[in-house]
Amino acid sequence: MSVKNYKKTIIEPIVFLVIFAVLFGAIGHRMGAVNMLSTLMNTAYDLLMNTVFYIMAIAVLAGAIGSVLSEFGVIGLINTIVSPLMRPLYGLPGAASVGVMTTYLSDNPAILALADDKAFIRYFRKYQVPALTNIGTAFGMGAIITTFVIGLSAGGSTGLVTAAIVGNVGAIIGSIVSTRLMLIFTKKEYGTESWALEEYAEKMEKNETEGLPEKSIGLRLIESTLSGGKSGVKIGLEIIPGVLIICSLVLMLTNGPSADGTYTGAAFEGVGVFPWIAEKLSFILKPLFGFSSNECISIPITALGSAGAAIALIPEMIKTGQASGADVAVFTAMCMCWSGYLSTHVAMMDSLGARQLTGKAILCHTIGGICAGVAAHWIFVIIV
Repeated sequence: MSVKNYKKTIIEPIVFLVIFAVLFGAIGHRMGAVNMLSTLMNTAYDLLMNTVFYIMAIAVLAGAIGSVLSEFGVIGLINTIVSPLMRPLYGLPGAASVGVMTTYLSDNPAILALADDKAFIRYFRKYQVPALTNIGTAFGMGAIITTFVIGLSAGGSTGLVTAAIVGNVGAIIGSIVSTRLMLIFTKKEYGTESWALEEYAEKMEKNETEGLPEKSIGLRLIESTLSGGKSGVKIGLEIIPGVLIICSLVLMLTNGPSADGTYTGAAFEGVGVFPWIAEKLSFILKPLFGFSSNECISIPITALGSAGAAIALIPEMIKTGQASGADVAVFTAMCMCWSGYLSTHVAMMDSLGARQLTGKAILCHTIGGICAGVAAHWIFVIIV
């Protein structure tokens, strides 16, 4: 047996079993084995019913809207108008701005419904397609997060409208960093010459943007709507493994026990490893983000798994004085830019056919989210 085969057949399984046993053994020791398994199953079920199907509904609507926009030439028009801005900033065609708007109004995977539309993806070179994961995620849940933060000002909190605006600017900066870094890796992987859809290459070289064969307007509207919605269902099914497996584990490592400090096996309980690590690194993170307290670090950490769960922590922190307007600007930027990317990036990259670049996409987006938070902090300090 060669050394390589020996490592693969003997050493690799042993190392995996040791890591697996240590990880789940430690979690099980803290929570109790029965509670750990119960929490895993309940969390996965809750994610399936309340998150995956919600995302699928969003993907269906986004796919239908995107398909209609493509069918009637809106994407082509936007591509022509916005290209001078999108290309210098992101290195992507102007059509990518449609993905930005779609994900901002919904969630990260909405970009996949567009990526599955030939009339949309034909504007992209092959190396640009995987970067849709990064730019789409950077704007995911943007409208929800921004509206939530602005709404907190109604409770007497001051400066939160400014914080929300600054947070959005920070997220844009983070999205540029994340997307540009990702393109460095994709260019090495795919080169820069191939089109995402080779059958459209000749047309795009001639800058022709004609759509599908001419039919009646009513028939085109119905067909494009149903076709786009169908692709949304496909996307919703494809993300189920990634969301259930990755997000369940991330949330278990992020959240703590129930309100009374005990473990009951309920969904979304956990051992709080990520916040503990963040607290140990606060001497580095505080100068970057200017957090008012150590507890503030838990929000961007939670945003790694779920932006919705992260922003839910903000009102209590404001109420107890643990977070200020400057902190909320950073929260907005990082929750919007990251928006649970650890739980969606794997499935999104897999759906885009670039599974081998998942690690690089996560690395690039981690850096982008950090840049978003730092930018939001210093912009808020300068203007307020």
